[in-house]
Amino acid sequence: MYLDQFEQLPNHIERVLEQSEHIKDCVQSCIDRENWLFLGRGYNYPVAIEGALKLKELSYIHAEGMPAEEMKHGPIALIDKGMPVVFVAPKGPQYEKVISNIEEVRARGGRILAVATEGDDNIHKYADAVFTVPDVPEALQPMLTVIPLQILSYHAAVLRGHDVDKPRNLAKSVTVE
Repeated sequence: MYLDQFEQLPNHIERVLEQSEHIKDCVQSCIDRENWLFLGRGYNYPVAIEGALKLKELSYIHAEGMPAEEMKHGPIALIDKGMPVVFVAPKGPQYEKVISNIEEVRARGGRILAVATEGDDNIHKYADAVFTVPDVPEALQPMLTVIPLQILSYHAAVLRGHDVDKPRNLAKSVTVE
């Protein structure tokens, strides 16, 4: 089963990349915000961390990536009207819990950007913007869900006038001792 999915990954990646202009338009509406939150569950929690890291590195916007289930332990107090909160919310065993987290953010006025599975019409009821990825087994989702977050970070940096090829203060090489 996974082998067939791996063979399809290049096609799946192309479909995600086709959303670049849509992602740019969505980012433009909240580019002036200085604090962003990225949330995910299960396999997609590390994707949320990576999304926040890329946004920080390229656009110099403060961003935090966290497990969505930890949102009630502090970060929820920071959510105000219009704060961008990016949810990694593909279909899978954690989906209903992520929707519950989205509802909590929405109730506090947060601007919800969601990475969701293609064909998920339900997510549009909750999110201000949706970026879709093809439906793949849960263990393969991070290979696709990270791409819209990288595109988001790229557009945020460019819209803020930063050179994405020369981010400031990043080590040019890693040394191991």
